[in-house]
Amino acid sequence: MSNSLTACVSSLRSTNALLSSSTTILDNGVNDFPRLAKVLQTTRHFDLLPDLSIQHAQSQLLSHLTPELNALLARISAHLDRKESRQRALVARSELLEGRIGEEGRSGGSGIRMGKGGGGGAGGEGKGGLGDKKRGLRQKRERLGYVVERLELQAKQKERQLRMSVAAT
Repeated sequence: MSNSLTACVSSLRSTNALLSSSTTILDNGVNDFPRLAKVLQTTRHFDLLPDLSIQHAQSQLLSHLTPELNALLARISAHLDRKESRQRALVARSELLEGRIGEEGRSGGSGIRMGKGGGGGAGGEGKGGLGDKKRGLRQKRERLGYVVERLELQAKQKERQLRMSVAAT
């Protein structure tokens, strides 16, 4: 019997060693389990959405952006109108001033020539007086034309401002 007990104890010891070795191997494998779970975890990078929800989101975005875009376009249009009217006013003023400079150059040149000529007499003064009146009337007409154009531009600007204030309310 002692022989059979020795064989049994020997078998039990080898089984215990095998079990201990298996436990160590399992322990090494399970120790890394949280990291493996994280590594092997699937991540959804892209979600698939139905066409209906995409169309709904697009329509909401469009309804939200359309009024803002229209307001911005209206502001841009008003700003461009102001810039165009300012440009026209500056061009008109430039033309008026060029006309005045040109007339002053011509009148200053003729006055110098008359002074150097010396013998103007009564006939020369009569022509000069008529020319001065014509030139004065021409300058006055140009000034009035400029004033009328400026007033028209101001009226248009006030109309635009009134339309914008009515549209804003």
